[in-house]
Formats: sequence, structure tokens, C-alpha cells
Amino acid sequence: MKVIRRLIPFLDDSVNSWALEARLLRWMTMLWLFIGLIVLFSASYPVADARYKDGLYYFGRQLMWVVVGLFGFNIVVNTPIKRISGISHWFIFFFLLLIFVTLIPGLGKSDLGAARRLLGPIPIQPSELIKPFLVIQSARLFGQWDKLTWRIRFAWLAVFGMVVLGILAQPNLSTAALCGMTIWLIALGAGLPSKYLAGTAVGGVMLAGMSIGFREYQRKRVMSFLNPWADATGNGYQLVQSLLAVGSGGKMGAGFGQSQQKLLYLPIQDTDFIFSVFAEEFGFIGCMVLLTVLAIYATLGLIVAIKATNQTYRLIAIGITVVMVGQSLLHIAVTTGALPTTGLPLPLFSYGGNSMISSLLAAGILIRVARESNEAEVVPINTQLPRGKRRRRTTTAR
Repeated sequence: MKVIRRLIPFLDDSVNSWALEARLLRWMTMLWLFIGLIVLFSASYPVADARYKDGLYYFGRQLMWVVVGLFGFNIVVNTPIKRISGISHWFIFFFLLLIFVTLIPGLGKSDLGAARRLLGPIPIQPSELIKPFLVIQSARLFGQWDKLTWRIRFAWLAVFGMVVLGILAQPNLSTAALCGMTIWLIALGAGLPSKYLAGTAVGGVMLAGMSIGFREYQRKRVMSFLNPWADATGNGYQLVQSLLAVGSGGKMGAGFGQSQQKLLYLPIQDTDFIFSVFAEEFGFIGCMVLLTVLAIYATLGLIVAIKATNQTYRLIAIGITVVMVGQSLLHIAVTTGALPTTGLPLPLFSYGGNSMISSLLAAGILIRVARESNEAEVVPINTQLPRGKRRRRTTTAR
């Protein structure tokens, strides 16, 4: 019964014994999720009503994925990182295979020109689900870099390269760039030689440039980003409508549910441009509150990384923080015109089961690292002592 309670959100009675950082991260995750659901309800209602004659269609499905995600979240926070990292490579291989399966005509479903999902009753987007395991495996590789042979190093670097190239081939430049930057930042945190980091950075920039050069729609997005008003009804339409939404929010916002741009003016407002709806309804004050939540979450993540005595755990904390907060900042940058328009969801906000599950798993991994970096348990030492003497116990960090 106790094991079952630990798998159900809000019934886990072990939370009170967690380290402070772990408890704070749990509460920040739940707050972030709660705000995201409120915003999604408002942003998705008009388009769901227009398409399905049911304004709660998207919101109801998102609640279902939240339940699934929270179940996985509780499993992760109660599973030792060593056990999770011991099987992470199998998830990498499995999702890498699925990434290439999406490229097969008839098996992959295209979203706005990109084959990102697999056809079937349950949509699977492997490029989203692979993120938490990519962080763990990258941390394992770079955390033990000096102890590994070049054969093992090259093998895993090749796997990471295939992940990025496979996502780029869908094509999904934004997710490929996020995965590449996450791996690079984990390597930076591990203290790899600057010549390797510099060479990889140059190669990544060149790869992104080639992708933009060969794909006309990506090139048009970059050009329209520089001056979206020059083609406000064409390639710059998405960004123009997003900027109108953000600008209409003013200081206090139009009020919850009062966004005008979400009334089928702003495209894909429940996923790629959900922050625009949030900014219009809650204004500058609301945006600052959200940025404060992200700042607190990032600070807690960095504190966990600093306190971790295990190099691999430290790198996992860095990587998860980059995925959660970094992706959020990239999404905000796109919707405000600071970066070219790309399809990058806002974690715990945007509609989509794959993104929700991936984000909650990532948050759970960070909380588990916080637990193991700060908690201790009493375990017996199995040694033979003279008869009549009491066995001593010692404390060891988990």
C-alpha cells in the first residue's frame, strides 16, 4: 500500500523527508504546471470550439496526459538515479529508432511540413520523449570522460550526432538545435578541452546554416524574422500576430479569457505561440511573474548542481535545467521576435502529450538528483566484530 501511495501524486507521504531543494522544486513544478493548465484552457478554447464544437476538447485531453505524466513523475522521484541511468541507453536507442521511422513515408505524420510523429491511436513524438534520457546519457559520458577509451567516446558521440541529424532531417531545426546545445553545455560543465568545444560549436553553426540554406521555408522564416512587417500577410504573419498579442497586453493585460488574437487570428496559439496569449491576457506583470518562476526554478537547479558531489549527477542537474528553463526562454524569445519563428513548445504550458510527459519526467529527474545529493540514510556495516561488542552503524550519502 505504501508503494502504491508513492506512485500517486499528492498522496506520497515521503515528501516531508525530502531535502529542501527537492521539496521546493516539487512545489515549483506543480505551480508551473497549474499556471500552464489555466493558460492552455483559455488559449485552446476558441480553436477547439471551431474545430470540434467542444471548447474543452484540447483541455480535457491535456488533463489526461498530465495524469500520465504525473504518474511517471512520481515513479522517477522515487527511483534511484543509478537505476534510471543504468537503462537510459536503451531508451536512447529505442527513441532514436523511432526518430528514423518517422522519416518513412506512410509511417510518419507531418505537422506543418515536418514528419515528427508516428501514426497510430496514440501519437508518439520521439524527438520530445528522448530529451530526458539524452541528458542522462550525455552526463554519463562526459562525467566519466577521462576514464573512457576513445572507442567508447566516439561511439556515443556518433549516437548523439545521429539523434541531432535524425531530428534535423524531419525537419525540426528548433528541437535539433536545443538537443545539440544541451549536449554541448553538459560537455562544457564537465570541463572538456576548449578545442573540442570550439570545434563542435563551429560544426553545429555550420550544420544549422546548411539546413537553412537548403530549405527555402526555413530561409524565409529567417528573412521574415528580420522584418516581419514587410510581409505581414505572408511569411511574417505568425510573428506579426504574436507581436500584436504581446503588445496588446500592456501593463496589466486584457484579463483571463479576454485575448482577441486567440480568436483564430494567431496561428497555433495553443502550442508554439501560447506565451503570446498569456502575455495578452496577463500583461507585463504576468510575464514578470512567469519569468520569476523560471528564475527561481533555474536557481534551484543550479544549487542542486553545485551541491552534488557526484560529477554525473551534477551534469544531469545542469542538463535538465537547460532543457526546462532554456527551452522556455527560447519559446518566449520566438514569440517576442527575438529569435526566428520555430516550432518549440513551452514546457508544461503547450498542448501535447509528448511534451507534457517529457517535461514532467525531466522535472522528476532533477528532483531525484536533489534528493540523492542531500539526503542520507543509516545502513549497517557487515563486518565481523568480537563477541559481546555492539555493531556500529554509519551514515552514507545516497
